[in-house]
Amino acid sequence: MYILGIETSCDDTAAAVIEAKGGLAKPSFSVLANTSYSQVAIHKKFGGIVPNLASRAHLEKIIPTIKETFKIAKKKPENIDLVAVTRGPGLLPSLLIGVNIARALAYRFRKPIIGVNHIEGHIYSNWLTNKKIGFPALILVVSGGHTELILMKDYGKYKIIGQTLDDAAGECFDKTARLLKLGFPGGPAIAAEAARYKIQDTRYKVNLPRPMFNSKDYNFSFSGLKTAVLYLYNDLIRKYPAKEIRPAIAAEVQNAIVDVLKAKTVKAIKNLNPKTMMICGGVSANKKLREEMAGKTNPYKIPLFIPDFAYTTDNAAMVAAAGYFNYLMKKPAQNSWKKIEANANLKL
Repeated sequence: MYILGIETSCDDTAAAVIEAKGGLAKPSFSVLANTSYSQVAIHKKFGGIVPNLASRAHLEKIIPTIKETFKIAKKKPENIDLVAVTRGPGLLPSLLIGVNIARALAYRFRKPIIGVNHIEGHIYSNWLTNKKIGFPALILVVSGGHTELILMKDYGKYKIIGQTLDDAAGECFDKTARLLKLGFPGGPAIAAEAARYKIQDTRYKVNLPRPMFNSKDYNFSFSGLKTAVLYLYNDLIRKYPAKEIRPAIAAEVQNAIVDVLKAKTVKAIKNLNPKTMMICGGVSANKKLREEMAGKTNPYKIPLFIPDFAYTTDNAAMVAAAGYFNYLMKKPAQNSWKKIEANANLKL
């Protein structure tokens, strides 16, 4: 089965064509094309995503992106068996562009259409490289808008066991990068600045809190960390040049976020005894997080899966994969172009 995936939940205009087969018993995927137009240059000067500008850019780029995807995949719309599109959660002005173009394509070419939950797309990104994943699976979802621990009992069966009470991990990266004047997006900017820190230089050794590190639940909180960075930076900037203290603060921000994510995940592994551990979402591209999760976080030696870098950030291949599983499970009220609607607050 050939599936066209469309993703416009935030600031990446993405389309993909994949071939899926094997059913639920032995799912197998081949990514024929996975293209994306990034809006970083548009939003960088604002230090964050501007919804109306994002929507306008999606409108300009969605059709060229889809055409380019078909060209790379060497397929035509007539060859597609299913259209899958992100319908939420996300920025409503952005979601509407993707949903409406998907509906138009489904209507024009008489194809079934599936509306996909964006978080579910991130989860199924782990299947794109044909890994054998056992259930129950513990999933750490870390992105700009979401930080959640999810127990996945089977295809389509999820239980959120922990989530952020305020800022998501990716949001904390963005906001602290803005405070340190490191640019946007914050995750790569913090990681790059942290790499400049020399641990033997004790002049700029700093300490930041690990919010909810010792709490008995699996929830997260990162807004306090952001506030601590603000006070710390304002204090140190009076004593040292900014270029000298930023690496130390960036390294400690990254350490603090990773430490909390790691601690909560270890606790969940110990208490819930899952067969598989997965990480997904944009922050899963962070090198330190990957190293820590593969090392100290995995004392129970369960299989750990992290998507290839191409599938960590928002992309349409993951949407197409999620569409395949939803189609196989015959999710109700999603097989007609008339019934697909964007929902900015869609729940998993």
